[in-house]
Amino acid sequence: QMQLVEFGGGLVQPGGSLRLSCAASGLTFESRAIGWFRLAPGKEREQLSCISSSGLYTNYADSVKGRFTISRDNAKDTVYLQLNSLKPEDTGTYFCAARPRYVRQCATRPADFESWGQGTQVTVSS
Repeated sequence: QMQLVEFGGGLVQPGGSLRLSCAASGLTFESRAIGWFRLAPGKEREQLSCISSSGLYTNYADSVKGRFTISRDNAKDTVYLQLNSLKPEDTGTYFCAARPRYVRQCATRPADFESWGQGTQVTVSS
């Protein structure tokens, strides 16, 4: 399995921005689709966005569409999630997850992702 580490979370005021990074170690990063998920208190884990292995295809949850942007740099084995116009309801632990190697397309179910990071906390509060 691939090792994933997220960083970039923190405390931000409503309307603010953060950039999360998901750094991968191990081979075949460029062959895997990567997703970002959020776990908020009292809620189920929610997929926010996913990017195909090439970076050409992305999708977003309705709750973040137009505010969050996913991207990847395969030369750096890193996927990013730019969070703009943050709201208090965006508070939660953010995880990145990788699909199995050579599975290049996105999926929405957590069970379709093989490797997970430990998460980074995002708190949106004034």
